Amino acid sequence: MLSLHQPQADVYIPDGTAVDAALARTTKLAIGAHQDDLEFFAFHGISACFAQPEEWFAGVTVTNGAGSARAGVYERFTNEEMIEVRRQEQRKAAMIGEYGAMLQLDYPSSDVKDSTNEKPVDDLLAILQLAQPETVYLHNPADKHDTHIAVLQKSLAALRKLPENARPTRVYGCEIWRDLDWLPDEIKVALPVSEKTNLQAALNGVFDSQISGGKRYDLAVMGRRLAHATFYDSHSVDQETGLTFALDLTPLIQQPDLTMEEFLSRLLDQFRDDVLGRAKKFF
Repeated sequence: MLSLHQPQADVYIPDGTAVDAALARTTKLAIGAHQDDLEFFAFHGISACFAQPEEWFAGVTVTNGAGSARAGVYERFTNEEMIEVRRQEQRKAAMIGEYGAMLQLDYPSSDVKDSTNEKPVDDLLAILQLAQPETVYLHNPADKHDTHIAVLQKSLAALRKLPENARPTRVYGCEIWRDLDWLPDEIKVALPVSEKTNLQAALNGVFDSQISGGKRYDLAVMGRRLAHATFYDSHSVDQETGLTFALDLTPLIQQPDLTMEEFLSRLLDQFRDDVLGRAKKFF
């Protein structure tokens, strides 16, 4: 039976299935730092499972949202009130998206950034052991938000603790606070998100506390997806009307001795070679 460290951790199963059984049916799972991260970077997985009886999406949000920016009707909300608002927004998204399970671990960001705190890793490992998803969506290591990187570190630590036969076949690092369009085309993973634009809009629009707070994430996310689809290939007509870019992190799971510094250095070297090679060709 699933047991989580934080007393206010929230486990929500939209269709009422027992928690362990709901997790056991998971085929695609995403782990994000904040409420709304999953909807912005893992819609590819949400869409693939929506209304599919053999496919189930499970979401995990690690932090509690206490440090959220706030303005307008939320301007005077306390941290405790914002935590509850954001928890309910994430629950609404899970209902709209027909998630198989939605877990909010309720950690302060400071706890996640603490490299000595293993509790988030323990929670994530317990979830992964029950779910054993085929595909996992995470933040990407080139993101510029410290909390995103900290959650990625905890997530990879948990994934590496799984037995080899229980590890996902594919792990994607997805974009939020830095696009991944800079990756050379042979490295970037283009995830199509052209379909279900009404569902995309509904999920993005649930997070009113952030949108009303002065950040039009709902418009920006859709604009990014359209821009990626248009600028992805300069020599052919558009095949999609929406793309999200990801980085294949699977080698970090398959090769536990591979360090993040080594992994990123290879990517940056390839990016550097691509840019300088083209410059050398014409200048």
